Order: sequence, then structure tokens, then C-alpha cells
Amino acid sequence: MSRSPEEAQAASAPSPGFEAALPPAGRLETVSPLVRRRICPNGGPFTASGTCSYVVGRDRVAVIDPGPSDAGHVEALLADLGSERVEAIVVTHTHRDHSPGARLLRALTGAPIVGCGPHRAARDLAENELPVLDASADREHRPDRELADGESLDGDGWTLTAVATPGHTMNHLAFALPQENTLFSGDHVMAWSTSIVAPPDGSMRAYMNSLDRLRERAETLYWPGHGGPVRDPRRFVRGLAAHRRQREAAIRARLAAGDADIRAIVGAVYQGLSPKLLGAAALSVFAHLEDLVERGLVATDGPPLLSGRFRPT
Repeated sequence: MSRSPEEAQAASAPSPGFEAALPPAGRLETVSPLVRRRICPNGGPFTASGTCSYVVGRDRVAVIDPGPSDAGHVEALLADLGSERVEAIVVTHTHRDHSPGARLLRALTGAPIVGCGPHRAARDLAENELPVLDASADREHRPDRELADGESLDGDGWTLTAVATPGHTMNHLAFALPQENTLFSGDHVMAWSTSIVAPPDGSMRAYMNSLDRLRERAETLYWPGHGGPVRDPRRFVRGLAAHRRQREAAIRARLAAGDADIRAIVGAVYQGLSPKLLGAAALSVFAHLEDLVERGLVATDGPPLLSGRFRPT
């Protein structure tokens, strides 16, 4: 049986080459001259071995993504730092595995919370849609200083420059560390897995545009929100973009074959996937379908809904 052009593209697209090895949680380790990392023990299907909290600098430091509301993790991090002073608490985005710990750390140190702004959705949620990701959004986050794209936070021997990377969430920021030519990529780019892009928090169009933006940057290593470092990041980001185009092609092929709803597409495209991840797969397919509808390549009755029916144009 001959394959459609979409199926042929899906079969030939390169893989980003994910890494299975994960760094362990529960200890502060030096990963570069300016960077230390302690991983929160909140491991799981969506967090790898846990959320990576990074310490930048020595003596007078910044902490990036203190993690969930886990007092034990925050207190252990401060115990590791001893007499060192936390001067800034930097947050990449407002999911509950990244930002609530910032408020705990501010209460203990008095350091300001800097970085991404309050949580915002990519679009309004329709009345007949379930707020599937509402539990993941940290709607209490209010930074003391919100950084715009290109703005910097300067410390003793280090600089963190905000790089707007919307997509996983619409307020997502990465942070460049020019002294080491590296980037704290949050959940936008990770070596162990693709990032979930799930409406209404996320937008596939914004995510792909942010990948294109990172491909033009010169950093040689990324420190992500979960898992180990992303090496050769420009090549890896190209692979991520190709992987997403592959997924889009597979979805379009299933629509051409007559699948009309998300459940049917997920069953065909994600064969053998763990049941724990089927919900995330459905949201990812939904994000692709939203983008395809916006681009006029797919039609649906009314606005795109999780429970809706879709067809190729």
C-alpha cells in the first residue's frame, strides 16, 4: 500500500536523540564553574528525576526554579549554601513543579522573585471544555520584578539575560549565562523528552517559533528544567522541530484516513504508549490541531475543542 506524502514525511523525519540517563535527586552538585544543581525529589512521568533547581554564582548567588511547594527541598538547598547569600530567585515559568518554591525561598531569605510574569493562558477556555491543566498552573505567582525579553539580572561575576520562549507556557523565559555561553532552558528544551505543549496554557505555534529563535543563538550547552544537560543544542533543537513536524504529518495522515476525533488519532499515532501518558498525548494532539485549524489546513465545527471533530480542508 502506498503512503501519503504526510506519512512519508513522518517516516523520514530525524529524531532529536533523547538521553535515557537522568541525574539523581537530593544533593547539590557542581556542574560548571558558575553553576550548581540540586534536583527536587518530585520525580515522575512528566518530571524525570525531579525539578532542577540551579544555583548561579558563588557567595552572592541566584537560584533558578526552586521547584514545587516543598519545604524540605528549599530548606536542604539553603543548608547546602551555608553562609552564601541568595540575592535573587529566578523563575522560568508558572507550572507548579517550578514556581511555588520561590515564595518559600523568598520568605526564608528576603530575596526578590525575578523572571517570568504571572500565569496567562494562550487563549480563553470555552465553557464546554474541561480545564485539564488548571491544576498545573501556579496562579499565585507574582514576581517582584518581571523581566522582559533581553533584560538582564546582574550579580557578582554572573549575568542572566531573559530570552522569551513562549509555547510550553505563554510566559516562559529561558536565561542566557554569557560568562559560560550556556542557557537555562526551563521546560522549553530538555534532553530526556519533548516538552508538553497543552492548551490552554501552551501554544504549538508559539512553541515552534521559539524553537526557531533558539536555533539562531550561539549557546553551546543548555541546563534544562528536568534531566541532564542538552549538548550540541542547535542540532538538538533542529531535531525537536523535525520531531514536531513529524507528529503533525502523522496527525494529518490520520485525518486523511478518516479519523475525526482526538481519541482515535491518539490511538493510532501513539500505539503502545503508557496509559499514564495518554492524557498528555491527547493534549499534544489537540495543540497540533489548534495550530492546523489556525493555518487553514484542518477544519472543525466551531472553535477547536478537545471533544470536537476535525477534518482536512
